[in-house]
Amino acid sequence: MFDLVIRGDDRDIGINDGVITAIGPGLGAAKQEIDAAGLAVLPGLIDIHLHFNEPGRTEWEGAATGSRALAAGGGTLFFDMPLNSTPCTINAVEFDRKAAALSASSITDFALWGGIVPGNCSALAELAESGAVGFKAFLCNSGLAEFPRADDLTLYEGMRESARLGLPVAVHAESEEITSRLTHRMIEQNRRDIRAFLESRPIIAEVEAISRAALIARETGCRLHIVHISSGRGVAAALEARALGTDISIETCPHYLLFTEDDLHRIGALAKCAPPLRSGPERDALRDAVHRGDVDVIASDHSPCPPEMKQRDDFFNIWGGIAGVQWTLAALVDAGLPAGRIAQLTAGFGAQRFAIPNKGAIAEGFDADITLVDFAAAQTIAPGMLHHRHPISPYVGRTLRGVVHATIRRGEVIYREGAVTAQTNGRLIIPSLKRAATLKGPNASSGTYPQQPSA
Repeated sequence: MFDLVIRGDDRDIGINDGVITAIGPGLGAAKQEIDAAGLAVLPGLIDIHLHFNEPGRTEWEGAATGSRALAAGGGTLFFDMPLNSTPCTINAVEFDRKAAALSASSITDFALWGGIVPGNCSALAELAESGAVGFKAFLCNSGLAEFPRADDLTLYEGMRESARLGLPVAVHAESEEITSRLTHRMIEQNRRDIRAFLESRPIIAEVEAISRAALIARETGCRLHIVHISSGRGVAAALEARALGTDISIETCPHYLLFTEDDLHRIGALAKCAPPLRSGPERDALRDAVHRGDVDVIASDHSPCPPEMKQRDDFFNIWGGIAGVQWTLAALVDAGLPAGRIAQLTAGFGAQRFAIPNKGAIAEGFDADITLVDFAAAQTIAPGMLHHRHPISPYVGRTLRGVVHATIRRGEVIYREGAVTAQTNGRLIIPSLKRAATLKGPNASSGTYPQQPSA
């Protein structure tokens, strides 16, 4: 007898002790059954890029609320970024402190990024030993004094050490030289509105930083991951670097696929992020890149803050982060992507690229991390539907197809039909370096990875 069987349209999934033990038609009796007829059965979403800000800034979010929002959006595992928690995760002591805090509060499994900042290169080995999935670096001002940007020497030495350790480096790719000087110019001219902010972060700042990071990655042999690419031109720069031999993976976010700079003017501060939202044609070029298979992974970059930090007159002083962890799957369903492609973008690629064992696919022997989604149903997002800490988001008022009916984490139903049902907490997931995927050369593509099965 199975602990749980998910009954699909043409096959069932049998689960015991949190692991998928059988897949096939007409599986036998179970202690618990879920009827998934008419629903897409996908691997649990793995959000490889978000900020739950714990410990130290739980008034911004915290894993207790953030992980519930992730579960409501079909997520079973997240990678928490090293900044916004206080202190930042730039050594083993802070890694262990964060892991303990998230173990006590998160209902989903989690993994942790370490950080690269000036002066901490010697700490990267201890972060790797603790279980970091990789290291994050900012090429521009991060917005937090305690997490300074990586200058070129810091990035070079950090990438060289990361290559030795076998871990990737994730880069926020915007040129400090361009963005800081343009920002200073706007403020000198007493221009502090939305248009000035957009002009201070042009696409060339993204393209230049991607190319520079890729050059250093090639020189050091480091695996490079470019986070939240905002433009079709940014994807093209990353693909050019891959053709030159850089081992580079490409991430974007749902808000760059849904919204444009016109929406930023309409919505205001809730839609501020960095890099910023782009023009309609640039957004469409990014969408095309996703549909072609040029983008490897979609992550939320959920970066919330208290409402008052979104209510300042000076647009440059407004916190630049979007609260959207709950809506990644719905955004991709609404974009018309097929189930197999969505599974690869939100689970399969991330698990393979970052060497996460036994996750990212629906297969025998893998953890029973599964989400059930109605691709035909639509929902208009209202504040009362938000499970994260502050009920503010640019997604409010948006109608999206794709409704999550249930989320199962290691065999436990943690979300079902609008309610969080978790009885146990998540756990820290440590990468297995032997399984890390590499992407090199002009023929490298996310399409080389097999599509994930769905019932």
